[in-house]
Amino acid sequence: MHKWFKILLMSMVAFSTIFLATGCSAENGKTTQETADSNKFPAFQTVDVAGNTVTQDIFKGKKITVVNIWGTFCPPCIGEMPELGKWAREMPQDVQIIGLVCDANGPDDKETKAAAVKILKDANVNFVNILPDDKLLKYLESVEAVPTTIFVDSDGNIIGEKVVGADVAKYKQQVERYLK
Repeated sequence: MHKWFKILLMSMVAFSTIFLATGCSAENGKTTQETADSNKFPAFQTVDVAGNTVTQDIFKGKKITVVNIWGTFCPPCIGEMPELGKWAREMPQDVQIIGLVCDANGPDDKETKAAAVKILKDANVNFVNILPDDKLLKYLESVEAVPTTIFVDSDGNIIGEKVVGADVAKYKQQVERYLK
């Protein structure tokens, strides 16, 4: 039994090293073009990691919402959290960031919620992070890798390019472009 534990532990270390080096995605910084007219972020009613109700109304009143889709299992996702937290505190008034914890099995997933809360606290992140409801879980089926970051306008339309992979500089670049 002890031998299997060592093998398991060594495998986990190896996979973590690979994820740190390459991300939990096919390619870091890869972008794909999406049109604003054909992509609407799904309507939702869920909770954030603090238990507060959150709906798609979170997009209203902001020109752009950066939606960072991340997982508690993903080293690059966790690695970029401190930088995202810092950026969120520096954003212009008409921009916000929210996180979507992709590995939660719904709003009642206490185990994943607890892991997310710890990650966010350790990274000094104060922006809203939501747990997916059924509609968001369905949407997440189309997400190829994490982190994936998309940009949503005040009407809930997904705009421009998504960014696959941990690339905060690219997220900032996209926001600047969309604000023009």
